Amino acid sequence: MRIFQLLTLLLFFSDVQAEDGYRLWLRYDRISDKKLLATYLQKTASISITGHSTVIQVARKELEIGLKGLVGVKPKFSTQSASANLQIEKVSRLIPAADLLQLGEEGFLIRTPHYSGNPIVITANSDRGLLYGVFHFLRLLQTQQSIAQLNIVSAPKMKLRLLNHWDNLDRTVERGYAGFSIWNWHTLPDYIDQRYIDYARATASIGINGTVLTNVNANATVLTLPYLQKVKALADNFRPYGIKVYLTARFSAPKEIGGLKTADPLDSQVQDWWKKKLNEIYTLIPDFGGLLVKANSEGQPGPQDYKRSHADGANMLAEAIAPHKGIVIWRAFVYSAELPDDRHKQAFTEFVPLDGTFRSNVLVQVKNGAIDFMPREPFHPLFGAMPKTPLMMEFQVTQEYLGQGTHLVYLAPLFKECLDSDTYAKGKGTTVAKIVDGTADQHELNGLAGVANIGNDINWTGHPFGQANWYALGRLAWDHQLSAETIAEEWIRQSFSNDAALVKELSQLMLSSRESMVNYMNPIGLHHIMATGHHYGPGPWVGNLNRPEWNPTYYHRADSVGIGFNRTATGSNALSQYHPQAAAVWKDPVNCPEEYFLWFHHVSWNHKMKSGKTLWEELCYRYNAGVDSVAMMRKNWNKLEKKIDEQRFDQVKQLLALQHREAKWWRDACLLYFQTFSRQPIPAQYEQPAHTLDYYKSLRFPYAPGN
Repeated sequence: MRIFQLLTLLLFFSDVQAEDGYRLWLRYDRISDKKLLATYLQKTASISITGHSTVIQVARKELEIGLKGLVGVKPKFSTQSASANLQIEKVSRLIPAADLLQLGEEGFLIRTPHYSGNPIVITANSDRGLLYGVFHFLRLLQTQQSIAQLNIVSAPKMKLRLLNHWDNLDRTVERGYAGFSIWNWHTLPDYIDQRYIDYARATASIGINGTVLTNVNANATVLTLPYLQKVKALADNFRPYGIKVYLTARFSAPKEIGGLKTADPLDSQVQDWWKKKLNEIYTLIPDFGGLLVKANSEGQPGPQDYKRSHADGANMLAEAIAPHKGIVIWRAFVYSAELPDDRHKQAFTEFVPLDGTFRSNVLVQVKNGAIDFMPREPFHPLFGAMPKTPLMMEFQVTQEYLGQGTHLVYLAPLFKECLDSDTYAKGKGTTVAKIVDGTADQHELNGLAGVANIGNDINWTGHPFGQANWYALGRLAWDHQLSAETIAEEWIRQSFSNDAALVKELSQLMLSSRESMVNYMNPIGLHHIMATGHHYGPGPWVGNLNRPEWNPTYYHRADSVGIGFNRTATGSNALSQYHPQAAAVWKDPVNCPEEYFLWFHHVSWNHKMKSGKTLWEELCYRYNAGVDSVAMMRKNWNKLEKKIDEQRFDQVKQLLALQHREAKWWRDACLLYFQTFSRQPIPAQYEQPAHTLDYYKSLRFPYAPGN
C-alpha cells in the first residue's frame, strides 16, 4: 500500500513538473531570487482593484493566478485604495488628466507616484486598458524587472490587432502544422472547452484584440443560424478578454444559402440579403467585429464575376455593416491566370486605380510582400501607393514557406524587416509601419493581422519555438518599434528561464534562425521554388502546372545564361510600382542588396558577387552556409541540456535533427537542379549531394499537413 502511494505521489509530481508547452508564456513559475521575491511580495501584498465588469473580473483572476504562481501567495483584494500596495483603477486620481489622454481607449499607465508609501498604480481609460496593464505588470515580474520606480506609458500603435485562423468547419486547418483546429464546431455552443479560455488569456496577454475564426477560403455555412449560435458562444467567452470575433464571408453566400440567383453587389436583393444577415449576426453578437473577404482570388467568387470592381463588392458589404459600426477587411491578394503580366505587379494594377473609392469602414488587407509570404520579400508596392485607403498588414505566422512545423525559424526579424522598410511615399522615413499604423496618411482605422499557427497540439503550435512567432506578432502589433531581440528575450524569460546565460544563448539561436533558413532554401533573392501544392520541400524543377505563376520555373527563370527574375525596366518593370527612391535601391545590379539580387535581376552564372565569388560559387556557398548554421544550432542546443526541461529539450533536439536533414535536402536538390543550367561543378570543399537529381524529383508527399 505504501509503495502504491509513493508511486502515485511520484507520478503526481512528474505531471506537475512536466513542460509540455501548454502554458505558453504564462507559466508564472515561482521566483527563486529571494531578494527579488521579497520585493514583489511587499508590492503585491494588498491590492485595490475597482470595478465589477467581466473584464475587471478577468484581470483580478489573472492577478490571482499570476501572483500565486510567482510569489506563492494569494493576494488580498479590497476596494480601499489608501493602504494598498498595488492600486488598479480606471482613471486614477493619482495621475494627472493630461497623462491619461495619451492612452486612448486601450492604453495603460503603470507608475509609482512620488509620495509617502509609494504604491504602484495601474490605470487606464477603460477596463480593457486595465487588463492589458495587469498583463504587462505580470510580465515585469515574470521577466524579473525592477518595480521600484515605474513610469510606463503604453498604448497600441495599431487599432486592430488580429489573428486570422485559416480553420475550416471540418476542423482541418489550411497551412496548419499543429494539429486540427481548436474550434470544435460539433460540440459548440453547448460545450466550452477550457482551451478556448486559455487561448483568450494568451491572446489578450500580448494585446491582440480580435480573432477571425474561419478560413479566407470561406464556407458560407458559417453564416447560417446554427453556426452563428456557435460563433456567439465563442464571442461570449472572448469578450471579457477584450477580444472581438470576425468571420470570413463567402461572396456567393446569397446564392449558396440565401436562395438568390445572383450575388451581384449592385443587385438590390443581394444588398438586402446582406443587410438582413448582418442584422441577424449583430442581434446575436452586438460587438461582432466585421467581415474578412477573399474575393476573385485563387478561384474564390467575387464582384468581378459580375463585371464589378473590388470596391463595388467591399462597399456593398460596408454599407450593410455600417449601422452596426462594423468593418470590412478586403484582401488584396489577387492575381489572374488570364493576365500575362508579372504576378508581382497584379495587385498594384488592380487596386491602385480604386484608391479613394472604398467606404470609410473598409480596410484593404495587404500581404507583406507581393508574391506570397516568402522567406524574404521586398515590401509590397501597395504600401505607400494608396494614401486615401487604410491598408492593413497581413503577415503569416504559420510557416507555410518557412519550414512548416519542423523548422525553428523566429519570424520577428522578417516582420521587422518589412515594417522598417522605407517606402519614401511622403519623403524619407515613411516606413511601411507608418503606412500601416495610419500616421503617414492620418487614417484612424488601421491594423495588423497574422495568419495563425495555432492548432490542437498540446503545445498549441507544434514546434515549441513556434510560440515565439505568435508572441512576436502580438507584441509588434501593439508596438512595432520593439526590436526582434527585445521580444525574443521577453519570450525566453517567460517561456524558459531568466538565467542570463540561457537567455543569451537562446536569443542568439533565434535571431540567426531566419537568415539560416533563407540560405538553405531561397538565397540571394530566389523565391517560390517550393514543391507544388503542399509547399513542403524543394521543387525548383516544377514547370508543368496549368497556371504559369504556380510554377517555380516562372520565378527563378534559370537558363544556360543565368538565373533570376528581371523586374527592371528591361524586364517586367515591377520596379516602376515603387517610389523612385525605393526602386533606386534595387534597380542597379551593381548596387542591389544581395538579399534581393535574383528577385529583381536575371544575371550570368559567372557574375562577380561582392564576395569576389561568381554567382554560381556564391549560390553553392550560401546553400552550404545554411546547412552549416543548422548544424551549429544543433550543437549549441545540445550544450543547454542541463538548463532546459527534459521534455522540451528532447523535442527540440529531434526537430533540429530533422531540420538539419531537410536543410541538406534543400541544398542538394536545388544545387543539382541549377547545376543543369550552370554546367559547373559544386566546389570540392563542400559536401556533395547524397542522391541524384532524379531521386529528389521522385519524392512525393501526398499527405503533407496543411495542404
